[in-house]
Amino acid sequence: MSSYVGVHVSDQWLQSQFTQVELRSLKSKFTTVKNQNGKVTGEDLPPLMVKLKAFTSMFNEEEIRGILGESFPDMGIEIDFEDFLRVYLNLQGQATAKSGEQKHASSFLKAMTTTLLHTINESEKASYVVHINSYLGDDPFLKQFLPLDPASNDLFNLVRDGVLLCKLINVAVPGTIDERAINTKRVLNPWERNENHTLCLNSAKAIGCTVVNIGTQDLVEGRPHLVLGLISQIIKIQLLADLSLKKTPQLVELVDDNNDVEELMGLAPEKVLLKWMNFHLKKAGYEKPVSNFSSDLKDGKAYAYLLNVLAPEFCNPATLDAKDSKERAKLVLDHAERMDCKRYLKPEDIAEGSPNLNLAFVAQIFHQRSGLSTDSKKYSFAEMMKDDVQTSREERCFRLWINSLGIATYVNNVFEDVRNGWPLLEVLDKISPGSVNWKQASKPPIKMPFRKVENCNQVIKIGRQLKFSLVNVGGNDIVQGNKKLILAFLWQLMRYNMLQLLKNLRSHSQGKEVTDADILKWSNKKVRSTGRTSKIDNFKDKSLSTGIFFLELLSAVEPRVVNWNLVTKGETDDEKRLNATYIISVARKLGCSIFLLPEDIMEVNQKMILTLAASIMYWSLQKAMEEGESVNGTCDSTPDESPAPSVNGEDESSSLGGEVSNLNIDDAASDTTVSSQVESEEAPGGE
Repeated sequence: MSSYVGVHVSDQWLQSQFTQVELRSLKSKFTTVKNQNGKVTGEDLPPLMVKLKAFTSMFNEEEIRGILGESFPDMGIEIDFEDFLRVYLNLQGQATAKSGEQKHASSFLKAMTTTLLHTINESEKASYVVHINSYLGDDPFLKQFLPLDPASNDLFNLVRDGVLLCKLINVAVPGTIDERAINTKRVLNPWERNENHTLCLNSAKAIGCTVVNIGTQDLVEGRPHLVLGLISQIIKIQLLADLSLKKTPQLVELVDDNNDVEELMGLAPEKVLLKWMNFHLKKAGYEKPVSNFSSDLKDGKAYAYLLNVLAPEFCNPATLDAKDSKERAKLVLDHAERMDCKRYLKPEDIAEGSPNLNLAFVAQIFHQRSGLSTDSKKYSFAEMMKDDVQTSREERCFRLWINSLGIATYVNNVFEDVRNGWPLLEVLDKISPGSVNWKQASKPPIKMPFRKVENCNQVIKIGRQLKFSLVNVGGNDIVQGNKKLILAFLWQLMRYNMLQLLKNLRSHSQGKEVTDADILKWSNKKVRSTGRTSKIDNFKDKSLSTGIFFLELLSAVEPRVVNWNLVTKGETDDEKRLNATYIISVARKLGCSIFLLPEDIMEVNQKMILTLAASIMYWSLQKAMEEGESVNGTCDSTPDESPAPSVNGEDESSSLGGEVSNLNIDDAASDTTVSSQVESEEAPGGE
């Protein structure tokens, strides 16, 4: 299947300038302009190039034609894909020069700059290898390959089969991947290897990693800078997992009486870690606040004060008296080792201010000895503020979906971070390009409250233009942090996104909207086509809790993907959970980008069930489109109708399932009508 084949370029230097995601996006763009003879000429390129996001604000069509004329005096000459790539790089260079400043360059140019920096940090690589050896050394499958030598490139060779990264994701967030879905033979064929990497990348997105510039072929090739970047994110998520009030309510001790606990809840984990560090440094008498994990820690003094207050029994008076920063750093690490903290860095890493390694080190100190109160009375308020389970799950789903889109703002807490309106404007601009009037938007930090209201008013205005149900809702409802209204709005954003993707895959839809009935009909018909008799009446059907229907649907779209020897009858809760976790991993293994949890299937959460069904449908239709086949039924497709993938450094097409499944649902089937009169904080949507 073409989706699993990397784009190969004969010129190795030229291939090295792009990731596989970028190559596939550009190849798709190039293919769309082929004429009836299957050829592309110089005349075809200016109209194509002017539409690319990387150049849309840099050049008009005539300017691009003039630039191309320098390389191709005869614009009627045939252009091959490699010529197209060289033209692209030439325009990219001129766009950079024209922009004047790096900060004005497009996000794609920034991504390209990162891609071209092929240097790797050997200290970071060594620390990650130590981490992997420590946490996966006893794994039944990987122990034959571990421990890895930190000084060698064994790490990059081992990741080529995808097993290591999948296992590492499960260490970071246990249960993310059903390991029964991982292909763990000693020798894998290319298909199985790519399935592992597809499962890895979709699962990485599902735990909060940014993978928009990484494709499966990049991992197959073991490209060091991309592999280390992904591993760094996975390990960071593991180390910072407990730095939230939900996981560690004792953190409420960091908040003064006159501060808002909700502000702490909205902080990124690394910001919470800094707040925790400064909390103890103040108690220790260290007056200089630490604002980063780099320059502020170079001299080692902050570490010395921190460890002295947390573990005074291991204190060495010589640490603060040391004249040399490396010597002080060595004494700090000796102190930490006596506390049984894993050593993630060397003295020179502290002295050089390595941010990733310092963050890992501070996180280890926190895990080993947080120094926070164990008096439950002090953090009972934080526990009272916990959302109900359903709201928490939906917040998680929308947060991960937003972050998977590749917008500039990283959302740590939906309910807090969207209140200024800016992230919602970025999402709207992503899924409905050109809908946002940026001249009327205010970028954070926003000091004036009315600017936040203006942003949110524009969000609501665009939502109404997109036909969202927003009854009596104003921007101030978002600014005030009304959880139910925020969740309902985000749900409609998700539906709209997938609606557009599905419409682009329908050859004879003639603009007809996709509804839940279409997806239900397609799902039942697909299962029936395999000779099975399972059928569901709607996406609230309680029989879905067993997981059998979705396993049959997955088997119908790709017969070889489900191992029926692993499937249970789904009669007990334990059996249902086994099936549900297997369904999610198998769907991600195919290429579906989904963010639901096993509980959503077990409890038949209608909205999340719909996202799963739509994602499988999208993948199946896209597969047929890529193979040049015609899909029978309500949703046929042809290659010409593939949603044009972005070359703005954002992976809109490499994941076969799209970003996340979203669909158009009749209000009668799912109550998503938003009203400012709703005071309840219950999750939106009928069950």
